[in-house]
Amino acid sequence: MPFENHGNRPFTAMVVDKNAPAASGVYGLSNARRWIYVGETANIQAELRQHLRHPNQLLRDHIASGYTFELSPAEYRVERQGQLVRELQPVGNALRG
Repeated sequence: MPFENHGNRPFTAMVVDKNAPAASGVYGLSNARRWIYVGETANIQAELRQHLRHPNQLLRDHIASGYTFELSPAEYRVERQGQLVRELQPVGNALRG
């Protein structure tokens, strides 16, 4: 099942600051053609800000134009990330292993 209840939002600092929660969950980065990366974190907003400020090589090669997220308790984040990676097949997670 794809991300629950959260539509794709523009991946900009202003939109992240306004809409991404400082809470535990999973998030996805995408562009118009594909999913780029699905991650899990204790603080969605802080992690997205970090990606914006200091993009790694993946995000320099595959520029994300949108993001989405869903809240998830810490004990379920990794499992949920795995489900989303299997379903969405983001290019960045495939490269990482």
